[in-house]
Amino acid sequence: MVRTIEWVDGKVRMLDQSRLPVDVAYIDCSDYLKVAEGIQKLWIRGAPAIGIATAMGIALAAQDIAAAGYDEFTKKIEPVYAALLATRPTAVNIRWAVDRVRRFLAQHREEGVPRLKQMLVEEGQRVLDEDIRINRAIGEWGAQFIRDGDTVLTHCNAGSLATGGYGTATAPMLVAREQGRRFSVIADETRPVLQGARLTAWELMQEGIPVTLITDNTAGALMKRGEINLAIVGTDRTVLNGDVANKIGTYTVAVLCREHGIPFYVAAPMSSIDFSIPTGDQIPIEERPAEEVTHVFGTCRIAPEGVKVRNLAFDVTPARYVTAIITEKGAFRPDDLKRLSEPGVNIDALRIRL
Repeated sequence: MVRTIEWVDGKVRMLDQSRLPVDVAYIDCSDYLKVAEGIQKLWIRGAPAIGIATAMGIALAAQDIAAAGYDEFTKKIEPVYAALLATRPTAVNIRWAVDRVRRFLAQHREEGVPRLKQMLVEEGQRVLDEDIRINRAIGEWGAQFIRDGDTVLTHCNAGSLATGGYGTATAPMLVAREQGRRFSVIADETRPVLQGARLTAWELMQEGIPVTLITDNTAGALMKRGEINLAIVGTDRTVLNGDVANKIGTYTVAVLCREHGIPFYVAAPMSSIDFSIPTGDQIPIEERPAEEVTHVFGTCRIAPEGVKVRNLAFDVTPARYVTAIITEKGAFRPDDLKRLSEPGVNIDALRIRL
């Protein structure tokens, strides 16, 4: 698996995904502002990956804080939280990581500041290690939906590059392959930043999984011809009623799947489920710079100068279009998602099994 992010020699090292597939280059971030820049500029992207980057960015910032005790230390780290939270509003994993670090510090407030600094580094590594285990579990629950000979459609990138390892949407593919099934993948190019073309196609080729790249406009035609058996996508935020926010164009894929009777699965680590929001109407949707649409890679203009642009980074797929949400705890129908937060619920009874 491609290593997306790690802690190396007191720095946060991230793969610069904006340069793939032409260059495989890493950026060493020596302060949290560089980490925030990496999240904002898509050097690192994908909900789980930016959650890891957030935890490691906080640990990085902590090393430079001079404080006599816990209260002063936590006060000085608040601007770090704010800077990271401001980078990308739709992905819930940034907030999840900040809240996790806050709780972690509160639980260890009796430790001295030097020890807290080291413990934050260890916690950042723990977030990374946990993510890899979680994604593997998503793969084990989701592999059952991929049959021998299937063609799987995926949109954007929810592979190892978007996580600490295994990916979310790609995890069922990797596990299904380990289990001996033969299948192929179709990757939407995913305009305007082309994560499907630049990242997913490249990553699956590295893994030796047969992949075909298509334009976003082609998926419906292939479905009509019977050339797609199922779709698996990732998510940046899933809410209480099972509505899913993912890369722009996901909603279109889901509607097309419904029209053609094709299962539409969402791979969602529990950390990306926001039980505090009742429906997808309340999910903040990031709008990104117009230049991503009017230019290719920021250099080649493809639209007339001065044209108005709407560049929504995400859309919301209503729960009624989602066949199942695959988590590390199992695969569930969207209507059952809210029950996962209930104390004492029998999770095994809610799981979908084929």
